[in-house]
Amino acid sequence: MSIIFIRSLILYLLVIFAVRLMGKRQLGELQPSELVITILVSNIATLPIEDADIPVILGATPILSLVCFEVIMSWLSLKFPKLRKIISGSPKIIIREGKADPQVMKELRFSVDDLLTSLRGKDVFDISEVQYAVVETTGNVSIMKKQADDTPVRKDLGIEPHPEDPPQLVVSDGKIIEISLKYLGYDTQWVKRMLDEGGLKLSDVLLMTADRTGKCYIAGKDGKAPYIREGEQK
Repeated sequence: MSIIFIRSLILYLLVIFAVRLMGKRQLGELQPSELVITILVSNIATLPIEDADIPVILGATPILSLVCFEVIMSWLSLKFPKLRKIISGSPKIIIREGKADPQVMKELRFSVDDLLTSLRGKDVFDISEVQYAVVETTGNVSIMKKQADDTPVRKDLGIEPHPEDPPQLVVSDGKIIEISLKYLGYDTQWVKRMLDEGGLKLSDVLLMTADRTGKCYIAGKDGKAPYIREGEQK
């Protein structure tokens, strides 16, 4: 039993290493070649686990070989665009100037329901709002709304923007995250001062976020309403 556990752990770590080596992508964003490699790796990894007579090395060797092959192909694809087009395909414009292209839909085997489902995934429930849409090589649909239906931005409204990085997690489950404090330019004394304002002890904090304006959000482990301190406008 312990041998099976150790074999499973080795293959588990190997598959994680293989997936990390191929790069960071969500499952739905895999290129066709990456999806094939992922399926093959998962199938090969199960063989030494199911059959104890198969040496682990016989499972590890093809996994590493496939991953190395994928890394090499990815490098070649970067160097040779034509090869990348052959392996991964190319994006297809499915809606142009507000009109769906039946020929492209037929080529991609996209039904009307598939198109509407993809648009709803982008929070678009009315196809008449779409000016331009592209089916990416991953199968995802990227859209551009018509200007009349697009959400206005601050520049459209004449509001002066104040560029600022998002809040950082500075306390997690009662523990201070030093690297976040250093990034924001604060220290542990500042954290304790904020906690005193909120009437909380460090050990009672579930999470605390802060930004460079001094705004912070502190949630306690007791489930009560969080303490929110507004920052100073720069």
